[in-house]
Amino acid sequence: MNWPAIFGRLLGYEDVEQIAAVKASFGSSWAQQSPGLLVLAVIAAVALAVWFYLRCQPAGRRGVLILAALRAVVLGVLVVILADPVLQVTLVRFPQPVLWVAVDGSESLSIADDLSPEQRAPLAAAVGGSTSERSTRADDVRAFLSHDQSRWLNELGQRFRIKPFAISTQRGVEALDTEQPTDAAPWWTRWTTDGPVTALGDSLDELSRRQVGDHPAAVVLFSDFDQNAGVSAMDAAKRLKAPIFAIGVGPESAIDLSLDLLAPPTMKKAETSTLTVTVRQQELEQTPVTVRVWAESPSAMGTNTERQLIAERSVVLSSPTQTIDLEYTPDQAGRFVFVAEIDALPSETITQNNRVERDVRVIDDFLRLLYIEYEPTWEWRFVKEVFHRDKLVGLRGFRTYLRSADPVVRETNELFLSSLTLPRKEFFEADVVFLGDLPASALSTRFCEMTREFVDQFGGGLVVIGGPRFGPGELAGTPLADLLPVVVDPDARPREDRDFRLRITPLAAQFDFMRLGKTDYDGWSALGKLPWYQPVLRVDPRATVLAEHPTDLCADGKTRQPIIAIRPYGRGEVVYLGMNELWRLRRLHGEQYYRQFWGQLIHRLGLSHALGDQKRFVVRTDRRQYRRGDEAVVTVEAYDEDFTPLGEDRVPGRRLQGELLHATPDEQGRRSEPLAIGALRPGVFESRVTLSTEGEHRLRVTDPLTSSTSEVVVSVSDVSIERRNPVRNVGLQQSLASETSGKAYDLTTAARLLDDFQPPRPRETTVEIFSVWDTWLTFAVLFALLMLEWLGRKLVHLS
Repeated sequence: MNWPAIFGRLLGYEDVEQIAAVKASFGSSWAQQSPGLLVLAVIAAVALAVWFYLRCQPAGRRGVLILAALRAVVLGVLVVILADPVLQVTLVRFPQPVLWVAVDGSESLSIADDLSPEQRAPLAAAVGGSTSERSTRADDVRAFLSHDQSRWLNELGQRFRIKPFAISTQRGVEALDTEQPTDAAPWWTRWTTDGPVTALGDSLDELSRRQVGDHPAAVVLFSDFDQNAGVSAMDAAKRLKAPIFAIGVGPESAIDLSLDLLAPPTMKKAETSTLTVTVRQQELEQTPVTVRVWAESPSAMGTNTERQLIAERSVVLSSPTQTIDLEYTPDQAGRFVFVAEIDALPSETITQNNRVERDVRVIDDFLRLLYIEYEPTWEWRFVKEVFHRDKLVGLRGFRTYLRSADPVVRETNELFLSSLTLPRKEFFEADVVFLGDLPASALSTRFCEMTREFVDQFGGGLVVIGGPRFGPGELAGTPLADLLPVVVDPDARPREDRDFRLRITPLAAQFDFMRLGKTDYDGWSALGKLPWYQPVLRVDPRATVLAEHPTDLCADGKTRQPIIAIRPYGRGEVVYLGMNELWRLRRLHGEQYYRQFWGQLIHRLGLSHALGDQKRFVVRTDRRQYRRGDEAVVTVEAYDEDFTPLGEDRVPGRRLQGELLHATPDEQGRRSEPLAIGALRPGVFESRVTLSTEGEHRLRVTDPLTSSTSEVVVSVSDVSIERRNPVRNVGLQQSLASETSGKAYDLTTAARLLDDFQPPRPRETTVEIFSVWDTWLTFAVLFALLMLEWLGRKLVHLS
């Protein structure tokens, strides 16, 4: 008999292979502290039983010694029970490995692909012949899972504990293995495809958070892998630390024509900017098409008037991707919608991607930069020159405070600030603050607190530049230390023992200002060898390191010393430079790369929020793109003239007043709907509106202090982003599989998974601790001993 298995089943385990160890102890404190006392108590109980039978019972009776022994055992067991005996049993188990089966619940799985007979024949064989020309991708997956003759899922169920999930649904990740009667419908019938986006990375992260302590042996993922939202699927898959067997759904290619439009988010009035239209095609070689680009002004929302044709180009499709560069000079400020469109072809499966829109803000304003430095440095001089010539900054936009400057110069030269103690209004009108090499004594608590509020609440940008004289360690202990992407060392000194070349990290590719040159990074070679840098203790976990030292490490002995890093803080971002030597980028190529770096960095930091005093009253929505019937959350951040949060007691009627301008009139011919936005907390007002019609909608809110209006424009459509790409993303599918040591299949080859993946059953050691006194075994032993004694007394005729 398999006693370990029997014992395991008694404890509720079905897969116990062996009992590795059994350890006995006592739970009562007196037995633990004085085990000799327990021994004496047992001896006393045994002696009492023997004395009772030998002295108090009639002599000469047969079996008296046996009865005395039985009574002694009973009393000894009772004494031991009083000591609360405890058994610690170590069990070795080999349970079935866990297998997650995740099915994509996004709307793209409801697409019915127009497959050729050659493509549909093997698919029909794989799913049991139940597929048809009108079947959706989800229908094909359901047919595959329920196909009796393949018994694919049944065999997996015999080898694994299957846990099914639906991912990228409207509700995020849903567990499909809810408790159901045995005759209930299978789990895949509860799978719906209503997700508005495919967020594979977010879904994998949520799965790993949900299943703490139940790590899967593998993940089987059914999807078209058309990721269009959320964090990187590759990074999330690596964090999951389990092989992914990616089963692709949908065709690898289809006749399709799509557009993309690259436009700067902000343009300057009367300044020329470049629009780039990218035409992508599949299986349409040598087909002539016409591309049109339009500019629609805000006054044209809901009508076809004032629509300006920027360009119309005829193109013969000769490669998978072709680009068209167009120059455009706006002649008025405001919000514009740039539209690129191409006529649909009769053979296309999906036509929603033949049109693309981009919101662009045209400003007749300038960025306001504040550079704070102790004394003139090469970096300070060249940054000043760059932005004096920048069309978005100019002479009016650059101001500086030099601690070492002559007081007369600071008072008479408009370039300089006379004091670092600025009024709140003047300080918060800045868009980006540069903080150079200063001693802590130069930074007042008020300045530090306002800088933190500037970044956190108003979305301002902060650039901290470490210099050789004082260093960023001066910020330790100030309110600014919490903003930095690094943890500074107050005792650190510049490391200048040897030159080094900057090492650009792979994550730098995500940031435009780091991509210098034709091949992204060749521009950094102009920097040459750097003579020194400022070391730090460690990198903040919320930061992204963009450039680092090639060999020197932080205090943890693992992380390289960061030279350039960025992190979000509240609504804004903070950039850290561990040296003020970027002026060396001018060494070989003049201002080309130097201007590119600083220009793109300032555009990122300064144009991510309202400019100047417009930050005082800002209207936002939770999204810019909505589906018809969605509810938009309207948030207004309101401050007074000194940028102090505006309370509802200073607002007439205690609510902000506004209106919602619909794209089209309603049945009564009205396009405007009044809005009353209540206070959520001081400085923040919030309301919700339902968007029931398609088109462009404008939300206007009136500033109660100036009576001016601020507005935001949102787009409402019934076209899902999920239906813009008709093909499977084979590249992402294969990368997810190969990077996690899994494999990629489609429905016609998925049966190979049964042979490709046969992991060993995991070995688990379980320690069970339970008291002996309250078990049925102890009760049975005592009962049997007492009954034997009772029967013995009857046999020898003892009362």
